[in-house]
Amino acid sequence: MRRQGKALSNGARMTDLRLRHDGDDERIAFVIRRAFGSETEVDLVADLRSDGDMLCELVAEREGAGIVGHVAFSRLDVAFADRDIRGAALAPLAVLPTHQRHGIGRALVEEGLKHLRAKNIDLVIVLGDPAYYARFGFSALLARLLQTPYSGDGLQALELRAGVLGKHAWDVTYPPAFAKLS
Repeated sequence: MRRQGKALSNGARMTDLRLRHDGDDERIAFVIRRAFGSETEVDLVADLRSDGDMLCELVAEREGAGIVGHVAFSRLDVAFADRDIRGAALAPLAVLPTHQRHGIGRALVEEGLKHLRAKNIDLVIVLGDPAYYARFGFSALLARLLQTPYSGDGLQALELRAGVLGKHAWDVTYPPAFAKLS
């Protein structure tokens, strides 16, 4: 599936966004490895897939370079008393270092959020740079309503359904693959 609307361009080179295909996994692992400099995030993505916890994966393909970016969104359990809402974790977002600062990461996140809205996901959580993720509407203040193993300065939340959190303290349970990161 190609991105709806305009494709990203950098000079004569176009970048298209699409859902991940099974044959993409080796190139995705290469992109993640280069972006993060380790196997940790590569293993996280592989484990999320094999455990059936992945909600959405998108790739960015650039003419002449193949896959240059990837974003993953996985299932989260978010509960307060006897209420549950549908949550997702944005992790990881990876763009090859040679293709960073060209809007690829931004386009991947925006397209991923569209897919999650279409799947009726209520909330997205990310652990990352507050200055970067604030441009998408993520809020550290909103994340203070969430009890997670990752609570702290970099934790941010975005309500895809306005007001879904209310003023309650919600418990967030990440898929088992995240426990291996500790």
